[in-house]
Amino acid sequence: MYLTPEEESILGGSAGESAQKAMELIVALGKVYDADRLVDITSAHLSGASYKTIGDGGLKYLEDVSKDAKVKVTATLNPLGMDRDRWAEMRIPEKFANKQLKIIELYEKMGVKSTCSCTPYLGANVPSFGDHVAWAESSALSVVNSYIGARTNREGGPGALAAAIVGKTANYGLHLKENRAPTVVIDADIDGTIFSHSLLGQAAGSMFGASVPYFRNISPDIDSIKTMAAAMAAAGSVAMFHVENVTPESKLYDISGLEVVHIGKKELGEARTTLNTTDDIQLIAFGCPHLTVREITEMAEFLKDKKKIRNDVDIWFCTSSEVRSRCADQVRILERFGPVLADTCMVVAPIESNYQRTGTNSAKAGNYLPTLCSQNVMCRDFAKLMELVI
Repeated sequence: MYLTPEEESILGGSAGESAQKAMELIVALGKVYDADRLVDITSAHLSGASYKTIGDGGLKYLEDVSKDAKVKVTATLNPLGMDRDRWAEMRIPEKFANKQLKIIELYEKMGVKSTCSCTPYLGANVPSFGDHVAWAESSALSVVNSYIGARTNREGGPGALAAAIVGKTANYGLHLKENRAPTVVIDADIDGTIFSHSLLGQAAGSMFGASVPYFRNISPDIDSIKTMAAAMAAAGSVAMFHVENVTPESKLYDISGLEVVHIGKKELGEARTTLNTTDDIQLIAFGCPHLTVREITEMAEFLKDKKKIRNDVDIWFCTSSEVRSRCADQVRILERFGPVLADTCMVVAPIESNYQRTGTNSAKAGNYLPTLCSQNVMCRDFAKLMELVI
């Protein structure tokens, strides 16, 4: 693998110990995947923001790295394990809260933006078509590849942070045009709702694993792309997909010889069945990935004339602080039913201490809640979940 004189110098320690270790990691990954060189990146998005997921070991790692490291590019963070202002309302222990706040402090010390969301592409961190980036949130990086046309692999947390520190990543995988080509064509038959796109992603991810699907017969906007990408990433490690006439690169590849698969009512039903493991709930949690302005607006419109009648079920609405600030009127309506939490979500929060049965309209959450949070899950669309408590 070719390194420029500047890159060799960083590898030799000229930019400090943390930059040296970051370059060592990037070079090692590049060699494993036969990269020919490194490429400059324009941004990074980092996982490993929740104390629940990184623990004391991750906290110690950040303390060490932040002693002399600064990021060279725009870098944003994934959701935290709590709302930094309303953690007591979430019944988060004070010890957890203090360590979570320390994690944010360490990232900020390195120059990382403490915009903690799994949807940074909605405003805090927006790449351009053709940019090389290093993103570590599975649903966000899939959106970046598939909807924006920037280029990123499915980075791990340390890899994305290393790339942010040196401003480079190895040129392999989805940074190369040939690896972005579709591998299977999916003729989709769905009703066009956001929830149906989530189930479509669940079905496709379960069927095709880490493939590059090419979808026909759908025209998703960013809200539907978001939930579809999240489901595919969780169910099958899909890091890129094409939607005909939506993905910027969808016309660059010949799909004439690819296998064609139909996904319709039967397959969506099977996907929904696999996600449902309970008939009763203690918590209903929305916003995995984080709720958009459109979703919050539609939820508020649905609930504006309704009242909550079941006080034995808690309701969380999870979004970014940026979106919450833009939806003040709608937030007031939602807050009659439960808190609108910023910069956190149910998957990376320690909800298992207080709940065992959670309802969600997210296939992504439906995949992760059982494993990361020890939850039995009810997966339904927003209206059907709310009908249980209003």
